[in-house]
Amino acid sequence: MSQIVMVTGATSGIGEATARLFARNGYDLILTGRRHMRLDRLQAEFESLGVKVWTLCFDIRYRDSTEESLRKLPTEWQEIDILVNNAGLASGLNPLHEGDWEDWDKMLDTNVRGLLCVSRIVTQGMVARQRGHVINVGSVAGRFTYPNGAVYSATKHAVNAITQGMRIDLVKHGIKVSQVSPGLVETEFSEVRFHGDKERAKKVYEWLEPLKGEDIAEAIYWMATRPAHVNINDLWIMPTAQASPAYTSRNT
Repeated sequence: MSQIVMVTGATSGIGEATARLFARNGYDLILTGRRHMRLDRLQAEFESLGVKVWTLCFDIRYRDSTEESLRKLPTEWQEIDILVNNAGLASGLNPLHEGDWEDWDKMLDTNVRGLLCVSRIVTQGMVARQRGHVINVGSVAGRFTYPNGAVYSATKHAVNAITQGMRIDLVKHGIKVSQVSPGLVETEFSEVRFHGDKERAKKVYEWLEPLKGEDIAEAIYWMATRPAHVNINDLWIMPTAQASPAYTSRNT
């Protein structure tokens, strides 16, 4: 029987690349996201590879709809073997004293509360079965803060702390808990951060070669396929041209 992998935020970037890699390797998939047309497209693509796919369209920021969607999974989809907590975002890039409350709420609700809600529900089943693997997508911003990114960094510091605490709580149940912490990855991340300003977002990746979603997907897949006695606690991955969240070398 194929293992079931659940990927949150699967409709773009790292989440989409991760889902595609698992599909190509024969895993059945639960895909979550806010855009049903993209979910439908991915479902058709992956099912053409011979794997089973179940899609859930909801916004992870809202606990009621998140819980309702997960609690109503059909019986045959409830035994999730691998959970990839990928859904996350940055919103705004302002100094703290000029920060926007809506940006802050969006980041806290998505990156922290959403991850907690999904993890709480899915790990209950893992504990009952005494097996499973949770892989959280953090960020190097969870280790280093950078100018105008205090709140985003705080949410990713929280992901790092939650990952460590989750590992302690679940180790006695035979459940692996891992984290991948990427640096600069060219996805829709900056476009979302700048509220749809594509030109401003484009400049983030100019004059250097950033990571791609596929780079992080390969790391996640590698984590998930280690032998049963091996757990990868955390991987930091940055482009060669990046030394820290605030320092890059650009060929200008």
